[in-house]
Parts: sequence; C-alpha cells; structure tokens
Amino acid sequence: MKTRFIAAGLAALLLQSTAARAAPVLQALHPWSRPAAAGATGAGYLTLVNKGSADTLVAVESPVASRVEMHASSMTGGVMRMSPETRVSVPAGGEVRFAPGGRHLMLLGLKKPLKTGDRVPATLRFASGAELKVELVVSPTAPAGEAMDHMDHMDHAH
Repeated sequence: MKTRFIAAGLAALLLQSTAARAAPVLQALHPWSRPAAAGATGAGYLTLVNKGSADTLVAVESPVASRVEMHASSMTGGVMRMSPETRVSVPAGGEVRFAPGGRHLMLLGLKKPLKTGDRVPATLRFASGAELKVELVVSPTAPAGEAMDHMDHMDHAH
C-alpha cells in the first residue's frame, strides 16, 4: 500500500514538473502592425512578458520585410527622435512594451503591402537562444486588449 502511495506521489510530481517546463517563459501579448504599402516601412507593436529569468531580445526577423530593427522613440526639446536598439533587456518576471510613440519594431523594405486583417509572421530571437514566433495582426488601431492594458499600466505607474 505504501509503495502505491509513493509511486502515485512521484507520478504526480513528475507530471507537475513536466507541465511547469511546458509553460512558455516568454510571451508576446497583442502583437499588431499598422497597414503599410509594399516597399515602405511598417511598424510592429507588442508586449513581451517574461515569466522566467532575465533575457535580452537581440534580433527580430520577418519574411515580409528586408530587415527588422528595434527602435526607441523619445521626445527631446519638442522633437520626436528615433534611435535604433541592438538589444532590449526583458527583466525576470517583467515586461517590455513596444507601443506607438515608444519602443517599436521597424519593418524595413516591405516585400508586400500590409492590409487590414493580414497576419505578419515574425521571429524574435533572444540572447538565451530562445525563439518566439509571433503573428502581427494588421489593424489601423491597437487591439482592444492592448489599449486597455496600456490604460491599466498608465494607472498603476502613478
């Protein structure tokens, strides 16, 4: 009887351990992009959530763009400036927001137009070796969840 109890307990622990490892550590919430013409530059937005150890986003690729760059926007002396970033730290247990007017993905040299309703595949590569595949949903405005998340984030920041 004791042996059955021990075996059942070990099996339960093994299943819990496997389930914990199967849960994604890095997630992309509300990935989206605005419509853009072929040959032009598009922009991608999302929120990266990290439920594991600190990691760093080091590259982004998409088959619909010649290249993808990470950029940060800032206001200096009343002038909006963009600067490329080669690495974006994603803190352990934290998040990084790519949103209009702030950090964003630049989809350079679009190979086809991005039309409302399209899905743009992208692969995010991290310093740890992790890869995260996402689809940016093309929309003229942020998805409803993203707008609400941003409002909630703003409320908690004060």
